[in-house]
Amino acid sequence: MESYRCVICDYIYDPVQGDPANGVAPGTSFFEISDDWVCPVCGMDKGNFEKV
Repeated sequence: MESYRCVICDYIYDPVQGDPANGVAPGTSFFEISDDWVCPVCGMDKGNFEKV
């Protein structure tokens, strides 16, 4: 699984860690995350992420 970076604030979504604080379990690939998920740092949507 690949990591993705928010182009606005440089937050890295690491699928190994997930984002449990926001309902994304560890082991969840970026494409499996709900479309309404937003960057936990700056609040931007998934469209503002790029593959690292």
